Amino acid sequence: MSAGLPQASVKSQIFESLLGFLPDWVQITVLALIVLAVVASWAVKIKRKIAHRRAVRNGQPVHAAARFGQGSRADYLGQYAPQQTQPAPQQGSGADHLGAYAPQQAQPAQQPSGADFLGSYAPQQRQADGPSANASA
Repeated sequence: MSAGLPQASVKSQIFESLLGFLPDWVQITVLALIVLAVVASWAVKIKRKIAHRRAVRNGQPVHAAARFGQGSRADYLGQYAPQQTQPAPQQGSGADHLGAYAPQQAQPAQQPSGADFLGSYAPQQRQADGPSANASA
């Protein structure tokens, strides 16, 4: 029958049994060192986060390992790493960067009209010598 208390995990039972054989002053020292290690890791994590935010705010480049908390294989390429180029800041919309997929800008004078496709049904064009050529006698 349980007394309503949660049962300890196997890891905590092993930890307590190892510390149980040690004198009290060693137990307190070990526990204090564990707490100190946890607090130190939190402090380092917070310090890195603050440094990252300051670098982003000041516009400084941020190393990938500092950004994600650990490095990747690409961080160690050295001279073989691809060169990172900063594109010039551009003002515009997404349609300005379509390249070959952008719609062609047609000239108003070159746009064909419906009359251009009449073919043999188009009215015959007369050659006029002057403004009076339209008037017939």
